[in-house]
Amino acid sequence: MLKKTRRFLAVVFFALITLMLLDFTGTLHTWLGWMAKVQFLPAVLAVNVVVIAILVLLSLVFGRIYCSVICPLGVFQDIVSWVHGKRKKNRFSYSPAVSWLRYLMLAVMVVAIIVGIGALVALLAPYSTFGRIAQNLLQPLWMLGNNILAGIAERMDSYTFYHVDVWIKSITTFVIAIASFLIIGYLAWRHGRTWCNTICPVGTVLGFFARFSWFKVRFNDDKCKQCGLCSKNCKAACIDYKTMTVDYSRCVVCGNCVDKCSFGALTYAPGPMVTTKKKKEDVAAELKQDDGVGEGRRAFLLATAAAATTVLAQEKKKVDGGLAVIEEKVAPERQTPITPPGSWSANNMARRCTACQLCVSKCPNQVLRPSSELSTLMQPVMSYERGYCRPECVTCSEVCPTGAIQPITQAEKSAIQIGHAVPIHKNCVAITDGVDCGNCARHCPTGAIEMVPSDPEDEESVTVPVVNEEKCIGCGACENLCPARPFSAIFVEGHEAHRTI
Repeated sequence: MLKKTRRFLAVVFFALITLMLLDFTGTLHTWLGWMAKVQFLPAVLAVNVVVIAILVLLSLVFGRIYCSVICPLGVFQDIVSWVHGKRKKNRFSYSPAVSWLRYLMLAVMVVAIIVGIGALVALLAPYSTFGRIAQNLLQPLWMLGNNILAGIAERMDSYTFYHVDVWIKSITTFVIAIASFLIIGYLAWRHGRTWCNTICPVGTVLGFFARFSWFKVRFNDDKCKQCGLCSKNCKAACIDYKTMTVDYSRCVVCGNCVDKCSFGALTYAPGPMVTTKKKKEDVAAELKQDDGVGEGRRAFLLATAAAATTVLAQEKKKVDGGLAVIEEKVAPERQTPITPPGSWSANNMARRCTACQLCVSKCPNQVLRPSSELSTLMQPVMSYERGYCRPECVTCSEVCPTGAIQPITQAEKSAIQIGHAVPIHKNCVAITDGVDCGNCARHCPTGAIEMVPSDPEDEESVTVPVVNEEKCIGCGACENLCPARPFSAIFVEGHEAHRTI
């Protein structure tokens, strides 16, 4: 029952959290958003004491069930390993823990969090790694499926589904997502839980508490026949059947060993050890008397996967009335990146964001995308080529599980200045084409833009925008709706620290 129960819970949790990450409407987050907040590292960065205490308590009672049930990256590895197990049975063997590497990765993670090196945190965080894979590799397929259904519904005069743009938000993050998928998938295919037990810092922390767990997988010396099936089916490589010992810091309580033991020599039970362990000297003596057909020690290899080639999807060209191609906007070079309202400062974002891509996947205005800058790699930044940050939308602040983007209300957002608009008159259609426009002023939600004559001495001259920086909140409506192509005649420059106006 241990294996079946664990599998059922893992499948349910994995399916729901994957759906939450794939959903681009933000609807499912209303019911499933708590799943992101119960992940260990987001809870630590959000200083969510209740969740941290619950996860530590679970580890002290049941062992590392977080890694085999709650963590989506852990369940992903189990799925890959299970598929390979259908082809090749009994393929694992015991391997000593690579402790120096485990604690080195944990130290790197701690230093990266303290110093604020978000790129390292994002690469090592298990939940963020799975979020990156889901948002970059799985969500486009999900959205293409939605578009197929939308096309079918349209022919039936139904508006149940609607078309959405499918595009790569960041080439750098896309490539990293492919590399993560291939490397972790390969390790899971060949060696099971190698990533969890040698690289993942969260696994190392919870493994420390799991050493003292109340429920453990335990040997019964009298029943064990030294068949080795427990070691051959332990994807964590933590069971040494020769000495009848289990490395509880690496055991993820998957139940494979208990399920495979046909002699009842293994149980998952509370309390002290039911029998004493055999001494290693006694076991060695027994092995010498064996028939010589012993199990050979197989090398435990850590491998890397080949880098993937990036596939760029070509979008349909947008046309104006079917007569002329509308040139796409090009992002301006901003001296300071724009971070979402509620993040309050670039420093807070760098220190607390794990780049899980949840806010990017949920942004309904296509404003958020992963950064390609090394200092903020994969963390969300704002750009206004495809939309602008509508004052009534607070989705990103609602979904962030780490506190990198604090919850804010619509009223609070309308008064938060994340940047200010900067006009570039030489790009304005009033100057280039000699016609009045005023699109930026007309759509500014705070009335921060005013149109003034381009020639101060001629009241009849075409008008150009000027910006009252004290009223501008940096929403990007002016930049997005400016008709100038490819560069807008007005763009938003970000602020290092936000302020309320």
